[in-house]
Amino acid sequence: MRDVTVVGASLAGLATARALRAQGFTGTITVVGDEEHAPYDRPPLSKEFLAGSSDEDAIALTEDDDAALDVEWRLGRTALALDGPTRAVTLDDGSILPADAVVLATGARARNLPGELPGGVHTLRTLDDARALRADLVPGRRLVVVGAGFVGAEVASTAHGFGLDVTIVEAAPVPLQRALGPEMGTACGHLHAAAGVPLHLGTGVARLVGSPRITGVELTDGRELSADVVVVGIGAIPNVEWLEGSGLDLDDGVVTDAAGRTNLPGVVAVGDCASTHRDYTGSRLRLEHWTNALQQPAAAAAALLGTEHSLPAHHAVPYFWSDQYGHSIQFAGHRAADGSVRIDDGVPGPATGSSPCSSTPRGRPSACSASTVPGPSGGCAGSWRNVSTDPIRHLRRRSA
Repeated sequence: MRDVTVVGASLAGLATARALRAQGFTGTITVVGDEEHAPYDRPPLSKEFLAGSSDEDAIALTEDDDAALDVEWRLGRTALALDGPTRAVTLDDGSILPADAVVLATGARARNLPGELPGGVHTLRTLDDARALRADLVPGRRLVVVGAGFVGAEVASTAHGFGLDVTIVEAAPVPLQRALGPEMGTACGHLHAAAGVPLHLGTGVARLVGSPRITGVELTDGRELSADVVVVGIGAIPNVEWLEGSGLDLDDGVVTDAAGRTNLPGVVAVGDCASTHRDYTGSRLRLEHWTNALQQPAAAAAALLGTEHSLPAHHAVPYFWSDQYGHSIQFAGHRAADGSVRIDDGVPGPATGSSPCSSTPRGRPSACSASTVPGPSGGCAGSWRNVSTDPIRHLRRRSA
């Protein structure tokens, strides 16, 4: 194998280039990215970067040592098509990149509201999105956040700290219900209430009011909320449309096995765009987690090179975190729809947040979650009970 084209220049793409070199590949690596920016860290965009406590240099992912990767960067270029049999990628400038192998790391984009949108309506997925939103978050303005997921909750927390009048709208009856379940989602919802941020549940957006700039949000229950700024945080869509006609199996992303292999020889997929078989769940799952984008490329690189690579056992367990209103929320594992919740330590509520919990379908522990609050010495209040389950051991390790 002489040439590898990596389509996607964010964390998963950079991690792929690093993994290929670390595993002995000496050929040409070309990394294509649709943004003009070098790889940067996305989680701070809704937190430290948006708050102004972190700048663009601080969120840069490339390090001095990465110069030794000898990568050809094709930034500001969009991949338009993949010819599956020849593994040739066509770019928007008309150039064609033939390769012996292709790594798909195109990630996902923010889902938006339909129709033409007035000024002042934002999504948050990219550095340019964060720049535009930060300029609009002026103290005293009225912000309506549509969607009480992690991005929406983090933006609400950050904007509340700026002194904006923040309101959250969530169509589901409980915030974060799909990710955490109703019990833990309700506990996280207490954080908004404790901060004095109204949370309107079980109602959606009927229409946006105002032109050329937003002035209000009309809800499906008939109420209208005044708004100077709106942030839409209603999920993400995998960037795989350009792969239609390539011969790849597509189903909520690029379908892969546990190592990232697709149904086409020499083509693997990693990160947010990959719908990967997970040994942990026994089924395919597309994860939009930072840790997955960092870890999965090593297995995919090994699959391309025909080498052996094994990750530590706890890496198989999904893990993500969120910071809201001074609380750190962590989650390890995968919540099963038929699971129940056990409180192992603490009491979920606005004063303490949600403490370690395990979601247990049919009695088998599958996940754990924790929320901690700053203690008087600058640490975190709360403790861990030593529960012998893989997800909880994983979360303990991450918290250490």
